[in-house]
Amino acid sequence: MPNLATSVIVGAVIALMPASSPESATSLRLTLDHPERGTSRSVTLRCDPPGGSHPEAARACSELSGSGGGFAHGPDGRMCTAVHSPVVARADGRWRGKAVRFRVEYGNDCVMRSRTGSVFAF
Repeated sequence: MPNLATSVIVGAVIALMPASSPESATSLRLTLDHPERGTSRSVTLRCDPPGGSHPEAARACSELSGSGGGFAHGPDGRMCTAVHSPVVARADGRWRGKAVRFRVEYGNDCVMRSRTGSVFAF
């Protein structure tokens, strides 16, 4: 009987675990390159539940969800200087199970954040 009790408990634990399948998984590597400075930074972003090394994972996942997985949008209205200090924003991985690859060069960090929200705010 002890084996039956153990099986029942294990089955109950598995049934209560959130369902996460490869078809719905989100795991992204986000990278910011500053070619003129010779610097590069990367973080990971996971969603459902939010996690990874992104400092604002929950907010970034919420914004991505609201845009249907789109990384860029129109400017958010903030005022940015015209100082040219290029930054390349890249995303590689899977969004809700679908392979994604994003790469856009912006004139500076302010312009990039105006068009990508918190996804690349790290």
